[in-house]
Amino acid sequence: MKGQYEEPNKLLTGGDSIMAYETEDHETQYCFPAINSSCIKGKRSRHEYYMMYMFFSLLSAWTVFLNLLVIISISHFKKLHTPTNLLIVSLAVADMLVGIVILIEATKLIDTCWYFGDTSCGIYSIFVTVLVSGSLGNLVLIAVDRYVAVCHPLLYPQKITTTKTLLTICLCWFYSSAYSTCFVINSGCFNTSHRTDVCQGECAIIITFAWRVTDLILTFVSPCALIISLYMRIFYVVNQQVKVINSLMNGGKSVMDGSRRRKSESKAALTLGIIVTVYLLCWIPYYICSISAVSSTIINFLSWVVYINSGLNPLIYALFYPWFKKTVKHILTLKILQPASSLVNIFTVHPS
Repeated sequence: MKGQYEEPNKLLTGGDSIMAYETEDHETQYCFPAINSSCIKGKRSRHEYYMMYMFFSLLSAWTVFLNLLVIISISHFKKLHTPTNLLIVSLAVADMLVGIVILIEATKLIDTCWYFGDTSCGIYSIFVTVLVSGSLGNLVLIAVDRYVAVCHPLLYPQKITTTKTLLTICLCWFYSSAYSTCFVINSGCFNTSHRTDVCQGECAIIITFAWRVTDLILTFVSPCALIISLYMRIFYVVNQQVKVINSLMNGGKSVMDGSRRRKSESKAALTLGIIVTVYLLCWIPYYICSISAVSSTIINFLSWVVYINSGLNPLIYALFYPWFKKTVKHILTLKILQPASSLVNIFTVHPS
């Protein structure tokens, strides 16, 4: 994970490390028994081993399944092909891939070993870093989209189009990929043979404090400050619009169409604002602790809070978007396989 600056595992030198990890039968397990510089493998009971793998497997499946429902819903139904929903799909793709990351991170946590070599470690680190920075980039784009929709509604159809949104999404992921590659290469993940602080069987991003602070400012503080400022402006404008609509209605004027549209835009901004808030609440403690002198146990706990965040967004959609509940019902009942099912108006309220 990006920003996960782990303390390297102790090398197999001296009696202290051997005594610290002795098993019940006084035998120490290593990630690579034939290599002198191998990391020491964590020892767990069989019951604990199976329970942990079962829990993380279910968490992974939950995250992948729910985000896949979001992707299928928006991709299949034509009425949902809007610029805002394209951004939601992009975010859901990142969250779905985090579900796969969960399984790999679970293996690292349970066995405390990386079995796939330096090259795979570097590629995997780039992959995770891209997902993290790409997700935050998508949240920035969502904030900009909502800002234009709420604060400049007349300009929205011209400024925010499907083509422009797709191009912006591609540029966002390209930038995330380029930055993440440079970041991971700088950490030395691809070649640890010359380092004395890393044992064989470890995959961790270890960089200098200066790089940590720089990365924190560029990829977290700055985007978050932009997101927060945009949403503060959005909710201020929404509050002013509500006051204007209420005064017009008290004056006996009909503002039903404009009121309905503003209410819809405001609700979308509120829902996406909740997603951003949950994201920040999960990430801020992790980033603060990552540059502080805290134990690896706390860092590991907070990193899993971040992973769990990827499975929360679809639940927020289900709570606030009636269309998502309808599309999920169509998907699970296989109605999307029927002819012309993509043309169904999921916003229509059927009489009971």
